[in-house]
Amino acid sequence: MTQNDTRSPAQNPGSATHPMHRLHIPLRLDLDIVPPAPLHIHRATVLPEWIDYNGHLNMAYYVLMFDNATDRFFDLIDLGVDYVERCKHSAFVLETHVTYQKEVGLGDHLRFTLQLIDADEKRLHYYFEMYHEEQGFRAATSEQVALHVDLDARQSAPFPEPMKHRISSILMAHADLPQPDGIGRSISLRARS
Repeated sequence: MTQNDTRSPAQNPGSATHPMHRLHIPLRLDLDIVPPAPLHIHRATVLPEWIDYNGHLNMAYYVLMFDNATDRFFDLIDLGVDYVERCKHSAFVLETHVTYQKEVGLGDHLRFTLQLIDADEKRLHYYFEMYHEEQGFRAATSEQVALHVDLDARQSAPFPEPMKHRISSILMAHADLPQPDGIGRSISLRARS
């Protein structure tokens, strides 16, 4: 896969493990041990067509890269495109909050981490951080909530049992991590009293 490849590992023969986190895709129940740290989930390089008239990465492409990172997370728990084709279920993002913290530009190499914050029978709450690969600064964050959906019925549905176990293994690994700054943040110009 290239750094900006949006195909799932299942669509890329020979890629049983993810090169960044070294976990099997999808996680193998009772075999793979998720580390107690945010997962290095995705890499990307800023392309020329992503640069806007201000000379930096356009805000829409931050969202695109976070969406690609979401796909890598979904592959890990077997909620990716092959699951959608196989089971006619998917996940819809219900809410997302992106913060743009530092500019990135043409050709910059970026890496993305994932922390699973919470989950229930049908929903996932997760958080990404985007880092400049060479300089190490955090460039952006994305907090998201996604809902598992039956595509035929077009309504929410519980996660299947194997997926619940994969989600639980990540949630347990991340249980003792500190909550990231800004989780649940709201937008306002003035401090609320």
